[in-house]
Amino acid sequence: MTAVAAAPARAGGARHLAGTGALLRLALRRDRLLIPAWVLVLGLSVAGMGSSLQALYGTAAKRADLAASMNANASLRALYGPVFSDSVGGLVAWRMAGLGAVLAAVMSLLIVVRHTREEEETGRQELLSAAMVGRRAPLTAALLAALVANAGLAVLIAAGLAKSGQPAGGSLALGIAVGGAGMFFAALAAIAAQLTESARMAKGLTGAALGLAFALRAAGDAASAPGGAAAGEGGAPVLTWLSPVGWAQNLRAYAGERWWVVLLFATATAVATAAAYALTARRDIGMSFLPARPGPARAPRSLGGPSGLAWRLQRTTLLGWTAGFALAGAAFGGIAKGAASMVGGNQQTREIFERMGGQQGLTDAFLATMTGMLGMIAALYAVGAVLRMRAEETGDRAEPVLAGAVGRVRWACGHLAVAVAGSAVVLAAGGLALGISYGASVGDLAGRTGPVLAAALSQLPAVWTLTGLAVLVFGLLPRATGAVWALVGGCLALGWVGPALDLPQWAMDLSPYGHLPRLPGGTVTAAPFLWLPALSAVFISAGLTGLRRRDIG
Repeated sequence: MTAVAAAPARAGGARHLAGTGALLRLALRRDRLLIPAWVLVLGLSVAGMGSSLQALYGTAAKRADLAASMNANASLRALYGPVFSDSVGGLVAWRMAGLGAVLAAVMSLLIVVRHTREEEETGRQELLSAAMVGRRAPLTAALLAALVANAGLAVLIAAGLAKSGQPAGGSLALGIAVGGAGMFFAALAAIAAQLTESARMAKGLTGAALGLAFALRAAGDAASAPGGAAAGEGGAPVLTWLSPVGWAQNLRAYAGERWWVVLLFATATAVATAAAYALTARRDIGMSFLPARPGPARAPRSLGGPSGLAWRLQRTTLLGWTAGFALAGAAFGGIAKGAASMVGGNQQTREIFERMGGQQGLTDAFLATMTGMLGMIAALYAVGAVLRMRAEETGDRAEPVLAGAVGRVRWACGHLAVAVAGSAVVLAAGGLALGISYGASVGDLAGRTGPVLAAALSQLPAVWTLTGLAVLVFGLLPRATGAVWALVGGCLALGWVGPALDLPQWAMDLSPYGHLPRLPGGTVTAAPFLWLPALSAVFISAGLTGLRRRDIG
């Protein structure tokens, strides 16, 4: 009787997963550029870190001095986390475990949302579900695609570090830490896709969760007492254990690996995945648990043109990014005061800061590093604002607008204006909060706010260059717009990891950020503020020309 009762249950489970293999193959085919680009850029960056750190810190004494300097300062512990081992592998894990986890999370949320909520938003999922496709097949295929990407990333990191001479156990632990964090946020993105009715909101919710995880990890590590961390003694603060980014660091690759943390990743991912499956079984296709509020009966006059429509579609996202940048700027400004005290007489630490922020005073170099990071992250907002046009196009919402008296260029310029002006707004919010927070901490509010704000706004030419590149791809190669995210991620990795690797200048110049002066305190030249906007204008013009000549959809 038990076997007879179990048979329908198994049949029902198989029915819900019917078509998963076909959907997985489709997802991997659609992401044939996105996934390899993310995996190769991030994986090779981590794998190449060992040899670079070995060249920079070739003796045990130098590495021990660096680890002691980093662990003794709350500002750097908040930014990078503690150093658990002063071996070359331990320094690689210190530098890349947290950053790799964050970037893997971004990759994963993009993959899962693209193949779940975006498919429903465009109506394609409803067509597929009319065939022999199980109810849980789309979600399963999306999660399997994320698993393929994160598994490939973990294998590349582990194999690359082991081949460079690092211990195999620590290399495997670091690969699992990065891939495990990516899979956890893939599961969170699956939950967000059930809760919201738009892909934009699903990405925003998951991104907010990632930001909270980073903030919890930073707060916990900043509050931890220095001393025994380098030797692997003591436990992490409670706030750090509340963050998946903290889990990645506290797996402690190359420092007496805590393999039980892998079970923490697996359990949390399994619980989040089960929650996503439970939610998808309780809603109709295209619906959500957090539906959008109905608008007014009569449209305001601002919606009479494409610019007003673009603002209406993107204003919530802009407000969220602005608030996030303001909070991040305030947090970074609060820890900038102690930047100079962490170096002491350590020449290697001084050199890292000079490569990251310039050869001016160490506090100014730290502020330049923070404003540069804000500038790199602002590109994510700007590119997302541009690619909203692609979502409108594939969702069949652009065609009715363009069927009227609105031209394609005019329609695109409305979204482009939001991207260009919005990036200036979010950077101004971050720079202003950074300047006010730092100025208040040193008792010089008026003297420090202006230069720090100007330093943040000086990142705009690079942000606009990547914005123009997104317009170029959207106009000429709309099917390849997913690759734009990989290019932006490459610039982020290059700017964040390149100085620590002491990459040659030609490599740093591959990113538009490598051409900007390091402010505050650096030498300002007019050239990059002229040719980078000019290059942006060329990209935008070519992209708009391509949009005029190609088919919509």
